[in-house]
Amino acid sequence: MAGRKAGFRHNEDTRNKIKATQLINRLMNHINADEPLLDASQVNAAKALLNKVLPDLKAVEHSGGGENGEIVFRTVYETK
Repeated sequence: MAGRKAGFRHNEDTRNKIKATQLINRLMNHINADEPLLDASQVNAAKALLNKVLPDLKAVEHSGGGENGEIVFRTVYETK
């Protein structure tokens, strides 16, 4: 049976991404539910934790100086 060797551990970045995905899924289920699944304090706590893991989208720059006349987009993230 194929699998990971005993003692395998994800690095810290991967563990943070998994935790963030779980929070995002929980918030999406709350948004899509007919009745609220989370109270306001749980939603605020999830948002605060996501802000620590995922960068906030700050701005998108648009310029036309690329090769062969293409338009270049660059996403700039806020640094904490």
